[in-house]
Amino acid sequence: MIVSHKHKFVFIKTAKTAGTSIEIALSKFCGDDDIITPIIPEDEELRKSLGYRTAQNYTTIEGEDIRPHISARRVRRLISRRVWDQYYTFCFERNPWDKIVSLYYYRFQKEPRPSINDFIKSEHNKRFRRKGFDLYTIKGSIVVDRVCLYESLEEHLRDVLHNKLGIQESIELPRAKGNLRPANTSYQELLDPESVDIITRLFSEEIQLFGYQF
Repeated sequence: MIVSHKHKFVFIKTAKTAGTSIEIALSKFCGDDDIITPIIPEDEELRKSLGYRTAQNYTTIEGEDIRPHISARRVRRLISRRVWDQYYTFCFERNPWDKIVSLYYYRFQKEPRPSINDFIKSEHNKRFRRKGFDLYTIKGSIVVDRVCLYESLEEHLRDVLHNKLGIQESIELPRAKGNLRPANTSYQELLDPESVDIITRLFSEEIQLFGYQF
């Protein structure tokens, strides 16, 4: 998560939507007073090697560290409703069937792995939803200014920077955590009908909101 007082924006970090890569890229534009939550050490080293700001100002006055996947509700409480309403707030969402496949390869990076369909039939996916839809909504209603789409990542991020935040510098997205999933693994080929149905029911609101199709 990033709160930039310098450029007056809040980036809510959802899971498996290239959030770490986006955070690293956005860190380039942050100032001394901005809040940047930590990422894993190897990605923090990547951010440092690019000359960007690393994690900073992420401990509250009560001494509590702000989590990377913090909800809009909690960010709004942290920075005040007034500031939230003045800043441009955004996040990213992703095709849920594709997102679950990405989660599977992130959770099980080496063999032996359970089958992907056994994984989908477990309880993991219900908890995973808390790091997506539940972060950018309150009582089921979207509270950020824009939910950008992973499928148009660079285009949407560029539009936010150039047209909403007035940042005209070029942006380069590093490939953080991007080599875990084997190349050319299509979710359509990996998921059986029962898994497709489970994901469809679990992520029905996102599918309807953003028009995702299997």
